[in-house]
Amino acid sequence: MESKRLQLLEEEDKQKKIARMGFNASSLLQKNKLGFLNATSYCRLAHELRVSCMQRKKVQIQSSDPSALASDRFNLILADTNSDRLFTVNDVKVGGSKYGIISLRGLKTPSLKVHMHENLYFTNRKVNSVCWASLNHLDSHILLCLMGIAETPGCATLLPASLFVSSHPGERPGMLCSFRIPGAWSCAWSLNIQANNCFSTGLSRRVLVTNVVTGHRQSFGTSSDVLAQQFALMAPLLFNGCRSGEIFAIDLRCRNQGKGWKATRLFHDSAVTSVQILQEEQNLMASDMAGTIKLWDLRTTKCIRQYEGHVNEYAYLPLHVHEEEGIVVAVGQDCYTRIWSFHDACLLRTIPSPHPTSKSDIPSVAFSSRLGGFRGAPGLLMAVQQDLYCFSYS
Repeated sequence: MESKRLQLLEEEDKQKKIARMGFNASSLLQKNKLGFLNATSYCRLAHELRVSCMQRKKVQIQSSDPSALASDRFNLILADTNSDRLFTVNDVKVGGSKYGIISLRGLKTPSLKVHMHENLYFTNRKVNSVCWASLNHLDSHILLCLMGIAETPGCATLLPASLFVSSHPGERPGMLCSFRIPGAWSCAWSLNIQANNCFSTGLSRRVLVTNVVTGHRQSFGTSSDVLAQQFALMAPLLFNGCRSGEIFAIDLRCRNQGKGWKATRLFHDSAVTSVQILQEEQNLMASDMAGTIKLWDLRTTKCIRQYEGHVNEYAYLPLHVHEEEGIVVAVGQDCYTRIWSFHDACLLRTIPSPHPTSKSDIPSVAFSSRLGGFRGAPGLLMAVQQDLYCFSYS
């Protein structure tokens, strides 16, 4: 396994990165000239080609505490909506976790530099789930689900991003609040107008929807632990993935658990770890603990595409779907980052971890065509151990 990783890293350095036979710039141009490709297909394939040829470069992280950067290990990174900030959870040497926000505005070639804004917030509890929350404005807060420990109960905490760095001039510190929620596995923030200022938490055999402003809660009993959640934007639905393999949607207009509150039901053969609703809200993509990634048609409740090669046996691993870029990204339990074509499920790229494979060092990634904001560099960010890497393309 380690020899294979080293071989792939060597090939990366030699830039041998074409995933498909005959998939190169000259063949695309030839097919386009002969009329075999329309403009849309040509642009999509050209983009896939650039993705498959991304080059790895180490990112320099600047911080007010350089010694912490050398010892604290990345647990996860999560990009905001515009991909100009990363929220980070870092495991500290003395035990526990601390949080930070990395500004990506300096992420420009040839010098790749970012700044880490840290905070004194520290927890000795496991972070089960994280998402960006839009309370005062887009991505104004971060929602974290923390496990209970000893006499301290589990909770969902809403942290203002302004505690780390004020991204809006003159911004006052936002609302910092904590909700006692025992054993939350997952969380999601709602941008749906019919569930304004609400977040959901997936618990053991229960879903809890909480209004941050009023404190009002809706509870929905389930037959299994809820490990993944996402609110739809246009329809008043909350999608949930369960340990049993079931995926179901809750109709938020139902004020009780009477008939009809489960709007959609899909089934995987293993525990569902990630659900992603696509832009038109007619399809959903999900991954599970058997390494299966499926694209579902929500109208027919049929699987219409499957993405092969993902490795997972028991880990809680996220799935990243980027329709605009036409790709799907997932990091496997084997520490390999795989990139598929969204449109035909072809594996475009397999990226080995720059560090030896370890269960405790599974990379965390973020992908965007605009890393660092509107004029940012396109590519993939990978955090592993104490390092941050950028796989960029032009």
